Amino acid sequence: MAQLRIAMAQVNPTVGDLDGNCRIVVDYARRAAEAGAHLAVFPELVVTGYPVEDLALRNSFVSASIKATHALAAALAEEGLGELPVAVGFLSRRTGVGERFGQPAGSPQNAFALLYRGRVEVTSAKHHLPNYGVFDEFRNFVPGETLPVVRLRGVDVAFAVCEDLWQGGGPVAAARAARVGALITINASPYERDKDNVRLELCQRRAREIGATVGYVNMCGGQDELIFDGDSLIVDAEGELVARAPKFEENLFVTDLALPDAGEAPEPQGPVDGVTVVRHTVSADPVPAYAPQPPVLTPRPDPASDIGEVYRALVVGVRDYAVKNGFATAAIALSGGIDSALTATIAVDALGGDRVYGLLLPSKYSSDHSVADAEELAKRQGIRARTVEIAPVVAAFEAAMHLDGLAAENLQARVRGTLLMGLSNQEGHLVLATGNKSELAAGYSTLYGDSVGGYAPIKDCWKTVVWELARWRNAEAERAGEVPPIPENSISKPPSAELRPGQLDTDSLPDYAVLDALLDAYIGTDKGLRELAIAGYEPELVQRVIRMVDRAEYKRRQYPPGPKISSRNLSRDRRLPITNRWTPQG
Repeated sequence: MAQLRIAMAQVNPTVGDLDGNCRIVVDYARRAAEAGAHLAVFPELVVTGYPVEDLALRNSFVSASIKATHALAAALAEEGLGELPVAVGFLSRRTGVGERFGQPAGSPQNAFALLYRGRVEVTSAKHHLPNYGVFDEFRNFVPGETLPVVRLRGVDVAFAVCEDLWQGGGPVAAARAARVGALITINASPYERDKDNVRLELCQRRAREIGATVGYVNMCGGQDELIFDGDSLIVDAEGELVARAPKFEENLFVTDLALPDAGEAPEPQGPVDGVTVVRHTVSADPVPAYAPQPPVLTPRPDPASDIGEVYRALVVGVRDYAVKNGFATAAIALSGGIDSALTATIAVDALGGDRVYGLLLPSKYSSDHSVADAEELAKRQGIRARTVEIAPVVAAFEAAMHLDGLAAENLQARVRGTLLMGLSNQEGHLVLATGNKSELAAGYSTLYGDSVGGYAPIKDCWKTVVWELARWRNAEAERAGEVPPIPENSISKPPSAELRPGQLDTDSLPDYAVLDALLDAYIGTDKGLRELAIAGYEPELVQRVIRMVDRAEYKRRQYPPGPKISSRNLSRDRRLPITNRWTPQG
């Protein structure tokens, strides 16, 4: 058996920041070299950030990515790191073929490169292009047709890109036929709740299929609505977990592996399931025997109580959206209710209390306890709070145009939204919208009112999950001997928009426990009226909820982005026409 020390860098690049991303690679490659690594591996499209979306269709951007990758290889050599093979993901293009109808302009490719001795030594491109959920890779890329197998320190190592591991056949079949000692995949795999061991089980299955060790390096950090959670790991040829990195943080993950000696390469053969093996030798001789380091095995929480991971994902989403878009501060309307309380707490954990500005906007219908709860929240968390009474502003609008009923209620929300955005324009804060997934799904929000903002931290959280997150965060504070950040009254009182006397959410919506389960079935799994009725829901309730959801599509199109934590969020995962006369009941 040969030895190989691999350093997997789960880093946090930013889309479009090619220079900054390459600096990250150089920094972590230096750390890998100092750790004695024989190979350093970085995530999918680390040079450009991921996802690049339609930037891939701009020839200038593709050219910049290729140029930056070659410059990165040279920079590594100039830094004395040229003898360390460094695997990166970058945006490339297929050459030697003309434009083809039905394929992305310019033939861009989601590519892999091995950088060595100042050169781009090996390249290939992603073969399987996902086109489901949040992924649109058929739109943006053309597929690759090769699997690079690199002889490195006497071991044959194959390299593949993300979806190439998730799909059977293709690169997986080619790796098996090539009799490799290890398959390394570079990934940008977004976080979803309940996904924790899906990657592990996938790697274990593929390792057994190939008969080789599988290494999986993943990106971390937030990019618009996507959160990348790291969770890089290595399994051996029998599928046993060897090492695992922490989640939601940048990390250089160094592991010593004992791998089969390469021996004689199999006779060249034609493509295997559409993929041709391309072999390259970097270093044929094994390293002298050395004492391996103990592997890192970061423990995972009980999957039955993963709410803490959801909370961490939301914090990462807010932090990176603010930082990567140049916002030093955030502003939020503090109502005293659970949604604004949780959103503010996430913002404080992401940015710090002194960088969160709370605006209390009481109307004549705001209860004393709601105002007191909002003030107490701000005090506990060090939020910079100010109060603006909106009654005079509302009265001025009403003097100009008489409104009543729902229109009058919505006016109050729109006045609040205008004041929040005015504060943002004046002082440069990122406004955080406080709506949850239940309200957004059912259309229980005011367009240009409580929906205003630049980012929506709890957009993908059902109302029942909002309560769960708030209780978890308070419990964590108590375990640490700290004052719970959220006043208990904000959690325990019945939710209300407080836009008319005695108003409660249950005046307009079913109980949230029932509503959320029904919404999750309709939105999350596309169950129709008949299936929902068979599942035990009252047909009349189902029809009512479906009508609310379908009529609110135009509102959701105009809602700010927010971190995706479920398998089916209300934007990238679910795309429906606004003008639509079809209903599940016919």
